[in-house]
Amino acid sequence: TLFAISDGMSYGWTAPVIPYLISEGSHLKTTKFEAEWLESCLMFGSFLGLPFTIYFVDKIGRKKSLLLAAFISLISWIMIATADRMLFIFIARFSFGVTANTSFVAAPIYVAEIADHKIRGFLSSVIYVNMLIGLVIVYTVGPFLPFYVPPLVGIAVLSIELSTFPFMPESPYYLFHQGRVEAAIKSLEYFRPHRDVTVELRNISKAVARQKAEPGRFLDLVLARNSRKAIIIMTVLDVGQHLCALSVILMNLHVILEAAGSIYMNSNVAAILFAVIMLIAACLASLRVDKYGRKALIIISTILTGLCLLSMAVYFHLKLREYDVRAVSWIPIVAVMLYAASFKVGIGIVPIVLTAELFSSNMKAIGMTISDLMYVAGSIVSLQCYQWLSNTYGMHVPFYVFAGSSFCIALFTLLYIPETKGKTLDEIQYLLKGEEYVRTDSRSNLISSKSYSTFVE
Repeated sequence: TLFAISDGMSYGWTAPVIPYLISEGSHLKTTKFEAEWLESCLMFGSFLGLPFTIYFVDKIGRKKSLLLAAFISLISWIMIATADRMLFIFIARFSFGVTANTSFVAAPIYVAEIADHKIRGFLSSVIYVNMLIGLVIVYTVGPFLPFYVPPLVGIAVLSIELSTFPFMPESPYYLFHQGRVEAAIKSLEYFRPHRDVTVELRNISKAVARQKAEPGRFLDLVLARNSRKAIIIMTVLDVGQHLCALSVILMNLHVILEAAGSIYMNSNVAAILFAVIMLIAACLASLRVDKYGRKALIIISTILTGLCLLSMAVYFHLKLREYDVRAVSWIPIVAVMLYAASFKVGIGIVPIVLTAELFSSNMKAIGMTISDLMYVAGSIVSLQCYQWLSNTYGMHVPFYVFAGSSFCIALFTLLYIPETKGKTLDEIQYLLKGEEYVRTDSRSNLISSKSYSTFVE
């Protein structure tokens, strides 16, 4: 998941670099119009790269997809570092969008399929932690060091991955799915050293055989009960992250603080502190996601996030009504920093864990790619919603909407999402179908369970 550091850097790269590019001292003469398109290139790359994501993850495997994405990103950073025309930077930004799709589908699948179910949540969440490390790096390095330094950091990170990851085996699930039984056995033995893997091999083999027998068509995301429930959950959570104002705050933090009339902190320092708090919260959440479960973290996170957004909405509303809010102008800064912590404790990190757990092996590539599409679409919708509502009615209105969305996601999680903590990938499929997976010493049985409780294991 070292690739995620590079992806976090590319996502946040424009924030500190665009002011330099449009300044008089830039080595590349850039217009404001061109600078705005640097973000759009990333999104277009994400959309147009979706077919390649589906193809590569299933056809060449999770491992090779990750290596291919890392190599293309390495070339993209080299292009940015050495670019003498904006065209090369646009091409690099487009490539980052394509490779981010591949990586954020292939990496969660790979991690979920090699991890022991007791620590699967922690290992999956490392992807988001590394992405936030990349965000902190680019926020810290970008405004203060030369233009070529962030690309050099990205090149170094990807070089480490490309020189070490090729020696890792492919996922045993994927190898079984391809009929390479001996390679699958060696892979699982590598990831389970000094352990008897006979029972796990048998369970994986049965799970893959059963899931291969099931159709893996795009239409099954709607027709198959387990896939339909999985795609509904992931659509709500992926779109919901942005309806909790993630993209709005990340891309408009300086504007929001200036509109609030805050005089307590420089915008560059605020951005670094914001990213650092998110990173710390994500690290803490990754250590607790297998202890407290997925549902509890999402519910707590969305409620706290909603309260932070609600406090900002009330502040902007009072300011619009011309109340004297100078004495409490610290509220937006405190709310934004608390938002960073509460968001990343749950709703900002658990979806990447769930997205690799909920889809069956024959639907993983399609399902996770659609989830990735929903994530990008949610970002665009939230930004458009913010711009239209704030320009038409005032900045308080979109924050009321985002606060309401946060509380709705908490309710949806409580009522609809099953708890997947401590369960094997095969057990989770039975959960989504409304069936209980009962283990015995010698065999596993299926029992219909119309009144199954997600809180009882």
